[in-house]
Amino acid sequence: MRDIEKVADAKVSQMKYSVLMSVYAKDNTEYFIQAVNSMLAQTIPPEQFVLVVDGAVPKELANAIAQYAENEELFTVVRLKENKGLGHALDVGLEHCRNELVARMDADDISLPERCERELEIFDQNKTLAVCGTHMIEFNDSPEKVHTMRKVPTDYVAIKKMMRRRQAFNHPTVMYKKSEVIRCGRYGNLRKKQDYDLFSRMINMGCYALNVDDLLFKYRADENNYKRRKSWSYVKSSIKVGALNYQRKYCSLTDLLYIICGQIGLFIMPVGIMRIVSDKVLREKC
Repeated sequence: MRDIEKVADAKVSQMKYSVLMSVYAKDNTEYFIQAVNSMLAQTIPPEQFVLVVDGAVPKELANAIAQYAENEELFTVVRLKENKGLGHALDVGLEHCRNELVARMDADDISLPERCERELEIFDQNKTLAVCGTHMIEFNDSPEKVHTMRKVPTDYVAIKKMMRRRQAFNHPTVMYKKSEVIRCGRYGNLRKKQDYDLFSRMINMGCYALNVDDLLFKYRADENNYKRRKSWSYVKSSIKVGALNYQRKYCSLTDLLYIICGQIGLFIMPVGIMRIVSDKVLREKC
């Protein structure tokens, strides 16, 4: 049995993947460096790092990007003339990923060292798998001062059920197959909730999905995060994805009404109350 495990470990360590990250003008340079370095410090490092610069960025951030770009064998830097949003940037970046397996990463979060290795193991064990994510820990300013965690369903049946009403993946934690994302229509044109739309389509189009049952990611959930989720554009996008799922016959009218009422409720409630609902009901205390 031990010999079999060693063979499996050796096989996983040889698996190649690309990292896909988008960075834009409002990203913090220090956070960006922490995010990139957390992916470079993976127990199984990436074979390629695709960095999409979504429009013009400040000089300090541009200098940090330039330093990484000097490593041309590892980094593929794609520069867009104007900012068109995360979904567009990721679709462009996906075209430059030379590996079938692609690990998403945001420019202000932190992947724990074993994140990608654990996801690669799941892909190695499940040949039909198309998407795999993890649970995540949330923090404010300091990565050491965590406060909540967002756990997601780990088995396929539970993921399918949850996706009818809510996102069942922590987007920046996912690793997916490039070919399946392309087959299912990519991220598309939505400015918000493009990940929920994409993964809903993928599940609806027969993609197999799992989540690793472990906390392998640290997500920066500061005050701005709560405000973004209360914005009208965020609410509209959430309802639009629900309506699209209803049109695709992926969710019921009851599911759609649940999304509409829930999103409008979050929009009209004060930030303080929303924080309590989010942290006490939708998340768990660390």
